[in-house]
Amino acid sequence: MPKAYADRFPASGSHLERYAQRFDAVEINTSFYRPHRVSTYARWAAAVPDHFRFAVKIPRTITHERRLENADEPLAQFLGEVAGLGHKLGPLLLQLPPSLRFHTDAASAFLQRLRRAVPGSIVCEPRHASWFAPDVEAVLNDLRIARVAADPAPVPQASEPGGWCGLTYYRLHGSPRIYYSAYRPDALDAIAVQLAAATRSGVSNWCIFDNTAEFAATGDALSTLERLSGHNGGHIAGAGAAPPCL
Repeated sequence: MPKAYADRFPASGSHLERYAQRFDAVEINTSFYRPHRVSTYARWAAAVPDHFRFAVKIPRTITHERRLENADEPLAQFLGEVAGLGHKLGPLLLQLPPSLRFHTDAASAFLQRLRRAVPGSIVCEPRHASWFAPDVEAVLNDLRIARVAADPAPVPQASEPGGWCGLTYYRLHGSPRIYYSAYRPDALDAIAVQLAAATRSGVSNWCIFDNTAEFAATGDALSTLERLSGHNGGHIAGAGAAPPCL
C-alpha cells in the first residue's frame, strides 16, 4: 500500500492482512491475465476476516480472446480455481472489450451457461453501446446479472447501475485521466450518497476504485469510508486489482 497511507493500516501482518483490517473487499484483477491455483485462492481466503469478500475478474481468454464463444473449458477451469475462496467468494466480474457488440445468440448463450454454472453474484461491465439497450437489460435482469456503473462511462447509460437490481457494483477508474486521477471531494461525496442510499434500500453494493496507477485508489477509498461513517455503505475496496501479495 502507498507509504502516504501506511499509518492508516495496522503495522503488522502481510499486505493482504493489513488491507483487510481497513477494507472489507478486494477485486482480484490478476485472474484476468493468468490462472491461480486453488491453493493460492484458499491461502488468500484464510488470511482475511470471515466477513471479507473477494470479487474476481473472469479471464481475458474468455472475454477478449474467445469473445464469449467456445469458452466452456476455460470457464470450467476458472470456476474450479476460484472455488478455493469458499464462502468468501463475492461477485464474478465479466469485463468485456470495447469492440464486443451484443450478438443475441452468442452473448445470451454464454450468459446463460455462466448463470447455470455460478450460483452466486455476477456483474458485467460492457463497453460497447449495443449492450445498453432495453432488450439487453431484460436479458441481464432475467439472469440476475448486474451491470457495472462505470466512471468514466463509455456511453452515458454506463454511469448508472443496470441489469439485475439486486446488486450494485461501481467501478471507478479515475477521472479525468483514467487510471491516474484522484476523485475530487464533491465526487466522493456523491459516491458516498449513492452507496448509502443503495444500502438503505436493502441492495448489496460494491465500490471498487481502479485509479491505481499513481496510488490514488487507496486515498479515495479511505475518504469514502470516512464519508460513510455511521452507515453500512457496502463493500469498499481501495484498488481494482489484488494487493501486490496476490
